[in-house]
Amino acid sequence: MPNISTRGQLTPLSPFRKFAPLAEAAKARGLKIYHLNIGQPDILTPPYALQAVREHPLRVLEYSAAEGNLSYRQKLAQYYQRFGVEVAPQQIIVTTGASEAIYLGLLSCFNQGDEILSPEPFYANYNGFAHMADLQVRAITCRIENGFALPSANEFEAALTSQTKGIFLCNPNNPTGCLYPEAALRELAEVVRRHDLYLFMDEVYREFCYDEQDFFSALRLDDIREHVVVIDSVSKRYSACGARVGALVSYNEDVLEAVSRYAKLRLSPPAYGQILAQAALEHDAAYLEEVKSEYELRRRTVFNRLQQMPGVTCYLPGGAFYCFARFPIDDADRFCRWLLEDFEYNGGTVMLSPGAGFYATAGLGGNEVRMAYVINRQDLEAAMDCLERALEVYPGRVRPEEIMAEETAGAL
Repeated sequence: MPNISTRGQLTPLSPFRKFAPLAEAAKARGLKIYHLNIGQPDILTPPYALQAVREHPLRVLEYSAAEGNLSYRQKLAQYYQRFGVEVAPQQIIVTTGASEAIYLGLLSCFNQGDEILSPEPFYANYNGFAHMADLQVRAITCRIENGFALPSANEFEAALTSQTKGIFLCNPNNPTGCLYPEAALRELAEVVRRHDLYLFMDEVYREFCYDEQDFFSALRLDDIREHVVVIDSVSKRYSACGARVGALVSYNEDVLEAVSRYAKLRLSPPAYGQILAQAALEHDAAYLEEVKSEYELRRRTVFNRLQQMPGVTCYLPGGAFYCFARFPIDDADRFCRWLLEDFEYNGGTVMLSPGAGFYATAGLGGNEVRMAYVINRQDLEAAMDCLERALEVYPGRVRPEEIMAEETAGAL
């Protein structure tokens, strides 16, 4: 039997899907699984957008333009104006989810062996797509004690090597929920300009900024217009993960031409997904306001409950719908597996994403987890009940003094 490729063998596992078989087995045993492991919201997709799909007079499900339907790109260009961004429809390429936008962007902008610099913990799939493109992700480690705030421009500059060709950020951040302010991004833009780098910015959570903080798009960094590549998606904005509609936005004509060549090879993005996404844009103000308010309440629920659990280190996220937390446990992978195989409370258990999979630096995140507060508040409270009980009875629980010693060592 022929062997699979080395690339296929070494592709990293998704930390938010790696325990899916264990979750299915737990469900088969009759347990209710509270899915905090993945950013799949339970909020309804806009009903008017689904209705537009049902009523669309489509007679032939044909290919769209490789770059996406012009009518949808025109609507997207109008949508970005809400955030002070002026782009033309021709500067937007519609993709099969943000995932394809990331992958095609990496293939278009970087050569094999190039390095991309990113603050860690970062969205695990960046590492996976970089691996597929034969790139190396290097990281600047952020700390939970300050909510994983963006490292300074000096720290980014000090971390550059001769192989570094780009910086990749997610704002608001997945997996940490940190919101990067305008001032920090403008300082980083100077580093990008001086060293002639690309700045990739994943902005799919732009609607979800809390505590009256404002979102600032990298497309407004006028001094580095040609350096910026923005990734977008409707998955989280409209709770439409299955639509598989994303976008890549850039002012750089060479980047757009290269991405367009790849887009033509895969023919077209999803037809029904574009119909839904375009319809969602047309009447979304009230919908998005209600969704953001709901996430704010869920955010407070998770933070308040975690704050009350002995030995847990957490912070109040400024955006998106994720929180990273440090638990008093020996190993997060072992803990997440134990939750699904050996634990139950009131007929349920919790599925989490172990933290190590969001780091590039070996040995980090071993007692940290990512939680997505994407389930309704009643279930979220029940999930926190499960988690609180689990941390009390977990066989690998670590004593508070050991946690303090570890945190002190890490700060040195």
